[in-house]
Amino acid sequence: MEEPPVATIKAVVYHGPLDVRCEQVPMPGCGADEIRVKVDACAVCGSDWKAYKSGNPRMKPPITIGHEFTGIIETIGADVPGMWEGPQRPDLRQPAEQQSVGAPRPLPHSSSLAVGERVVMATSISCGECLYCRRGWRNLCTDLRPMGFHYNGGMAEFVTVPARGLQQGHIVKVPADVKATHAALAEPVSCCVNAAENCGITKGDVVAVLGAGPMGILNACVAREYGAAKIILSEVNPARLKQAEAFGFDRLVNPASEDLARIIKDETGGYGADVVIVAAPAAQPQEQAMTLVRKRGTVCLFASLPAGKSMLNVDSRPIHYGELRVIGSSDSTSTHVRRAVELIAGGSLPVEKIASHILKLDDIQRAFALMESGEALRVVLVP
Repeated sequence: MEEPPVATIKAVVYHGPLDVRCEQVPMPGCGADEIRVKVDACAVCGSDWKAYKSGNPRMKPPITIGHEFTGIIETIGADVPGMWEGPQRPDLRQPAEQQSVGAPRPLPHSSSLAVGERVVMATSISCGECLYCRRGWRNLCTDLRPMGFHYNGGMAEFVTVPARGLQQGHIVKVPADVKATHAALAEPVSCCVNAAENCGITKGDVVAVLGAGPMGILNACVAREYGAAKIILSEVNPARLKQAEAFGFDRLVNPASEDLARIIKDETGGYGADVVIVAAPAAQPQEQAMTLVRKRGTVCLFASLPAGKSMLNVDSRPIHYGELRVIGSSDSTSTHVRRAVELIAGGSLPVEKIASHILKLDDIQRAFALMESGEALRVVLVP
């Protein structure tokens, strides 16, 4: 008797540097403590493109890539708690995670799941046990296991959310009326939410963002959502500056031909910005940022520098005498993702402009080319 054919799906698979293919793979299983999601949109992150160009030691090929995904719950394992029939609109006003040391609090968005609901993820899955998890800083977990790196990711027709992701509260529900191509941006938006909250951006602030790539523009948009009264965006690439014109920021500056420090001083009565977010992965803007903020201002190093090229030459005197805050911001938690979903669902965040190209999974090489050329802000792939 012949064995029945194995069901397969289409997926974008990393086999090694310069070897990423869209191919047929077996349909992912769904264990009793897991859920399976029918993916209908997955954005291509810069980290996906970097892995394609140069490899990534965290990826063990072959592995399906993609962590900025959204989809509809298709299967719920029998041991996943809190199931009910029919989709429910989520309550986006859930309280933030507890910040005190102690046993981790169960998070509400990984329970009460139903087939047919739209979900996104905080895709760097935490352990829930280390010091950072116990303090609510799950993005800093000592044993992060990201989707698309440790687990097969969402650049596929289906993806299985592992038990650890459910147990640690990494699933976030999305209102049914949010477009899939917009919901897929919840993960990058959540990283900017983390930055805005780390910076303490408040109503009336002047915020300067250095770097007008997709994450720079998203940081500027989120800062505006948090109440920034003036956004100054700098970028040395004229094409990127041209793209940024559509977002209505207060001042666009090319520091290769204009005096950025002087412009910021002129725009702030001589004081400097309240917050500077460095979204350009280069040492020079990180170094310059210390001179662009007012006393007691905040500098946020959002973009990382390559390993081995991350040393900075910084004058410590402005930090000391100006009582500056210099902070980092990395990844996000499910609390940040819930806030990102709220912003996207609210309609004021211009995600339709960020999702500049909508392509099919088969077009992954074209997506990488659009990213390399700088023509795209965010490419979103749909199965």
